Amino acid sequence: MIRPIYPDLDGASVFITGGGSGIGAALTEGFLQQGAQVAFVQRSDASAFVEEMGASYHSPPLFLPCDVTHTGSLKGAIAAAAEAHGPVTVLVNNAANDKRHETLEVTEEFWDWSQAINLKSYFFGCQAVIPHMQAAGHGSIVNFSSISYMMGNAGYPAYATANAGITGLTRSLAREFGPRKIRVNALMPGWVMTQKQKDLWVTPEALEGQLARQCLKQELLPEDIVGGTLFLASNASRMMTGQALVIDGGVVVTG
Repeated sequence: MIRPIYPDLDGASVFITGGGSGIGAALTEGFLQQGAQVAFVQRSDASAFVEEMGASYHSPPLFLPCDVTHTGSLKGAIAAAAEAHGPVTVLVNNAANDKRHETLEVTEEFWDWSQAINLKSYFFGCQAVIPHMQAAGHGSIVNFSSISYMMGNAGYPAYATANAGITGLTRSLAREFGPRKIRVNALMPGWVMTQKQKDLWVTPEALEGQLARQCLKQELLPEDIVGGTLFLASNASRMMTGQALVIDGGVVVTG
């Protein structure tokens, strides 16, 4: 896939949560293609992916094993990324877990776990990078949300709640830190056909129903999410903040 080149991303210090698999892996490669210095966290081992990227680009991404629900570990990883690549000026909060669940079966422990990965980690990731961006005099945060709550989907109420919260968080931080030239936007994918989705939830019937809802009758792939993320991270969107950019093949509409 041919993408525009954003010169201001060349050499930029980029931090991505969940950057070694699924959409996150596509994002990591997309920023490497721009010449960025990329660090990412992930709980599972991503050594093979790092080796693959190192063989294809000028420098491999920095993989920092981390469970983003542990705030201290997440802040430590961001500090390590800054030490390696300079102050983080692009944060992509991508890590999430859309485990299916039913309202009447949700325990307090499950609720807290879901909010910890899907919302709390976003807030504290932002909190940790904002001083870096203030020192640098600029920054861009891209918070991954989802169209799930806009559609009123059943099947994962805790997840949908967290994603609605991400949009609220995005708008609040955009207002608070805009005077410091820090931009905060949300990116809201539709149903992206990652390997995890295919393994767990994609059936021929479900895919047929999804394509029927889309204006564009093609499967949404991880690579389709990269272009919008690069745009939001770069100076091409320098006067865009507090917004929600939807990439879903035309399921929901905004405005």
